[in-house]
Amino acid sequence: MSLINTQVQPFKVNAFHNGEFIEVTDQSLQGKWSVLIFMPAAFTFNCPTEIEDAANNYAEFQKAGAEVYIVTTDTHFSHKVWHETSPAVGKAQFPLIGDPTHQLTNAFGVHIAEEGLALRGTFIINPEGQIKTLEIHSNEIARDVGETLRKLKAAQYTAAHPGEVCPAKWKEGEKTLAPSLDLVGKI
Repeated sequence: MSLINTQVQPFKVNAFHNGEFIEVTDQSLQGKWSVLIFMPAAFTFNCPTEIEDAANNYAEFQKAGAEVYIVTTDTHFSHKVWHETSPAVGKAQFPLIGDPTHQLTNAFGVHIAEEGLALRGTFIINPEGQIKTLEIHSNEIARDVGETLRKLKAAQYTAAHPGEVCPAKWKEGEKTLAPSLDLVGKI
């Protein structure tokens, strides 16, 4: 069963954020757009490149009214040290969530049981706590956070403009479509 348009299940986890340990819950996601980015593990070679990409785009996510959360199956203590020792991870100003009990990786369908790690999964969640987009893929393929930002803006646009859809490669400010019988077979 797809997680699209389903409600985020209740959860409570710890994170490292801006020099402090914080608690993040399903209630933390309410009232704003949220982007959960699952990664296999801290202290790896590919994950820091994605965190740096998210950090380099973080101002755009904030401008769009969204919070970014990185999730691995490590602890929040590991994330503190990872943040302090990796130049790429050190750029992160968003919460680094530890999920050592696999509560989140299981709830979002990205848990690899035989490895105790997560697949690379990206989830955009609306202010009501519903999953609007998801992407899950194999761990050897890192993501382009710019595409996640584009999908966030498309989800925000369609939420604000019911009855319109964003066509392929749509970018903010471009023309959308209003589905109708008149368009069938014309595009």
